[in-house]
Amino acid sequence: MWVEREAYLMGTTLRIEVSAANRDAGIQATEDAFTAVRRADSLLSTWRKDSEMARVNAAPVGRPFRLSPQLWSLLTEVNRWSQQTDGAFDPGIGALVDAWDLRGQGRLPSSDALARARSTSGWRRFSLSRTAPTITRRHVGSWIDTGGFGKGVALREARAALLRAGSESAVLNFGGQVLVFGSDRRGMDWTIPVAHPSHRAEPAAWLQLQKGSVSTSSQSERFVTANGQRIGHILDPRTGRPAPAWGSVTVIAEDPAVADVVSTALLVLGPDRGLEWARERKDVAVLFLIERQGRLEQRGNSELKNFLVSDSTVHRRT
Repeated sequence: MWVEREAYLMGTTLRIEVSAANRDAGIQATEDAFTAVRRADSLLSTWRKDSEMARVNAAPVGRPFRLSPQLWSLLTEVNRWSQQTDGAFDPGIGALVDAWDLRGQGRLPSSDALARARSTSGWRRFSLSRTAPTITRRHVGSWIDTGGFGKGVALREARAALLRAGSESAVLNFGGQVLVFGSDRRGMDWTIPVAHPSHRAEPAAWLQLQKGSVSTSSQSERFVTANGQRIGHILDPRTGRPAPAWGSVTVIAEDPAVADVVSTALLVLGPDRGLEWARERKDVAVLFLIERQGRLEQRGNSELKNFLVSDSTVHRRT
């Protein structure tokens, strides 16, 4: 039988549908998954003061902060992705988040304010030890924003909890990022819609997969407004400004943390440079939906053909 449950976690809703031998087993499996996400939140949240990440961000400047092995491993992983994306993914952008007031009402910073924020942003303002589990904050005002990878990490932990509980099939939707494994209710691969960048209720494409995670990034989903100007929540760490709202990018990866990170990076890189980057990778499938003069253009790397399906295929299934 299938058990469906949802919980409000990490500032959004996590919905789980899991196949289980009976209702009690399904409830226990989903509860284990929710608990795993709560643990990830207690490690990574930058919205609460008692998380380990919050303590890192408040650590005295110049003094090494001892990390738990789990957080040290995660930050080491994040550092690799920052290097592999030439800085398009860089969660050390807390000062820029503050400059644009993305967690408040929104603000258009002056040129001087933006320059000051850029000077205190980026991984270069942190020293992560390669041999000991420590990190050192180098500048007052510098802090790490986990929004570009925290949800993916939490999904990774939730999947592990479900598998430990003996679950063979499940779909998780965590604020729009989807993770699946096994088969759907009809014993078939999962069919996942990809929303139109500007009309979120309209599917613009369909994906089919048996396992993995689907993460979509765009500037239309989350934003603040200042002086009548919309400010997207994804910033370009290289310029300090919001990434242009050219459309959306969807990434399919076996690891949900990778899907989360790469979709953020490729939105920043843009469809041209992003596609060049994606064509060199075999570990991710990438779909760009580009809005040009009222039309929607689809582009993707070679791995996308393994997942992209036509509307007629979807209609035959339903």
